[in-house]
Amino acid sequence: MRPKVSDLFAPVAAGLNAPGDPTSDFELNPGVFVPSTAKVRPAGVLVPLIERNGALNVILTKRSSALKHHPGQIAFPGGKVDPSDADATAAALREAEEEIGLPRDNVEVIGYLPTHDTVTAFRVTPVVGRVLAPFELRPEAGEVAEVFEVPLAHLCDVGRYSIQGRRWQGRTRYYYTVPWGPYYVWGATARMCRVLADRLAP
Repeated sequence: MRPKVSDLFAPVAAGLNAPGDPTSDFELNPGVFVPSTAKVRPAGVLVPLIERNGALNVILTKRSSALKHHPGQIAFPGGKVDPSDADATAAALREAEEEIGLPRDNVEVIGYLPTHDTVTAFRVTPVVGRVLAPFELRPEAGEVAEVFEVPLAHLCDVGRYSIQGRRWQGRTRYYYTVPWGPYYVWGATARMCRVLADRLAP
């Protein structure tokens, strides 16, 4: 029997209520990379969950290679909190509408993951939301190269995660990865996904 949509989201909502510490790009690189002394800028990203054939998928984007921050990387829709945004949740919903065409009134916020500090001096609030109805994808030209979906079950399988490293600013930086097909999900996005996986682990 196909699960009811409400049944699919209930375990996610329950897992989001668990306590947890903030994460950062620095935790795998102690003493090598340190947080910037510059002012940390608040940001919000949406973790959009959509029901597909009795299961949940996560919507992700591939950022344009022309962007200043994190070009070409896999990311959740989102961005910095603008003065017009009430908070990080408002920023995440606004950016998702601008970046992929997901109307903000088509999202039910079901919870949050711990904040994540990036090497680019953003403090990101991951907002987990249920997409209420199908919508027409409209990738924002110049910012979003692709929009795709990954099964939540894939991202919640901790065995699919690994820690890898690459040279950055003359030193080796370590980070989480969780590849999906041709998409190399790594860094802050993979770390936030790993937190979600840990929250939903049986």
